[in-house]
Amino acid sequence: MRVEVRMRGRRAPRWFAFGAIAFGALFLTVGLVLAGLTVSFLADARHAQGTVVDLEWRGDHSGTSGRRRGNDAPVAYPVVEFTPADGTHRTFEGSTGSNPPAYERGERVEVLYRADSPGDARIDGFASLWLLPLVFGGIGLVIGGVGTVAAVVTRRRSGAAPPKRVVPAPAAPRR
Repeated sequence: MRVEVRMRGRRAPRWFAFGAIAFGALFLTVGLVLAGLTVSFLADARHAQGTVVDLEWRGDHSGTSGRRRGNDAPVAYPVVEFTPADGTHRTFEGSTGSNPPAYERGERVEVLYRADSPGDARIDGFASLWLLPLVFGGIGLVIGGVGTVAAVVTRRRSGAAPPKRVVPAPAAPRR
């Protein structure tokens, strides 16, 4: 006769592992989609020379608490002017900002833009092209990896023979 006893809370590590793997897979998927969009943009992109004409300083204090933290310094986004093949002057704001600024007013930069939509332009730089895919993909890999390790450890622990509970057999009748 076999008696099984389940302990409360034993399934919690499995739920944690499943949740971490799912969350990691979601972030990794977003990172891969963003990387695919960047590759697609680069495949059709035209090159032009541009000039940083201004720095747009923004303080992003729109957090959920609404409180200002000590390290909430304003961030500078480059405003770039360039002339695509159609000859019209275009201006766009860079997608990544930094403090201290990564660019200076008057600095020449390489611009990538879509020929069919010159308004869709980016600075030809690592951060403006690959930062978001790497952040999302990296977070996805780390969290998914933690979930996978937790799943393997939980599986190995549950694979070990649980301690058996000894239940005395009924006494045999005496003759």
